[in-house]
Amino acid sequence: MKKNKNLKEDFIFEKKNYLVMSIGLCFIILGFILMSGGGSDDPNVFNPEIYNFRRIRLAPTLVLIGFAIQVYAILLNPNKK
Repeated sequence: MKKNKNLKEDFIFEKKNYLVMSIGLCFIILGFILMSGGGSDDPNVFNPEIYNFRRIRLAPTLVLIGFAIQVYAILLNPNKK
C-alpha cells in the first residue's frame, strides 16, 4: 500500500477565522456569566438586583455582539486582499 505524503488537508476555516470565533465565544460566555446570579435564597423575599442594568441591558448586549462576531467569523475570507 502506497502512502501519499503530499496530501494536504483542507480545513473549512483558516487560523484567522478560528481566532475571531474564539473572541465571539468569549463574548457569549461573558454575557451568560453576567446574566447569572441575583436570585434570592428565600422565595418570599423579592430581590430587586435581578432587574439591574448588568442583567437586563449589558449581558444580553454582549451575547448578541458575540453572536454577530460568530457570523462575521464564518463569513470572513482571510485570503481576500
